[in-house]
Amino acid sequence: MTVRIAGWSGPRNISTAMMRSWDSRPDCVVVDEPFYACYLLESGADHPVRDDIIASQPGTRAGVVDALSAQSSAALQYEKHMTHHMPRGVDLSWTRHLKHVFLIRSPERVIASYRQKMPSVSAEDIGIIRQCELFDEITAITGERPPVVDSLDILNNPAHMLRQLCAALDVPWCEGAMTQWKVGRRPTDGVWASHWYGAVESSTQFSLPPSSAPQLDETDRALAADMMVQYEAMAAFKLS
Repeated sequence: MTVRIAGWSGPRNISTAMMRSWDSRPDCVVVDEPFYACYLLESGADHPVRDDIIASQPGTRAGVVDALSAQSSAALQYEKHMTHHMPRGVDLSWTRHLKHVFLIRSPERVIASYRQKMPSVSAEDIGIIRQCELFDEITAITGERPPVVDSLDILNNPAHMLRQLCAALDVPWCEGAMTQWKVGRRPTDGVWASHWYGAVESSTQFSLPPSSAPQLDETDRALAADMMVQYEAMAAFKLS
């Protein structure tokens, strides 16, 4: 039986590099943001290549759940999920028997990175508040507190942190495979890759951590401050 791992993250948080890391394992298949089309249809959000995204995925949450649970020959299935794709009140019963990991990043760094790709940013876009809510909801559904990893810790020491994560998820560590990958795009990348994945497509490993704090204007600093409580609540449980 395939072990399914749901990776929960907001945008601009090395989540695609994490997907590459799992994809480099010979025993794992990956799924890229399967609820993106549902989110666009439900929210009406105007995102790059919106029509292509909607055409590329099931348009109902039930359809996505069925696709995710389809039989696979792989030992592992890693699912990259964006927290803002899961609005309050959606049915999360499908998460009960999955393993979960929450990937967090400081609000300042997320906002600074998001600003490089999009002209405006809101708390809903970043998804940290919803991520904290999902952390509590999935803990209640599964009866277990999911492991939490901070992107900065991964960038500082990928092998150490990923080995710890595999242990926390009770999956075997795959020596050498999760810290390096081949350059280029993947067939499993979403159709939005052309807009968002440039840096990852040219990479072969996790990048070095940023050397300086991000520079934000007053409005974005205030937005980051508004999300620190939720970030710190999850960071209290992070692997170290």
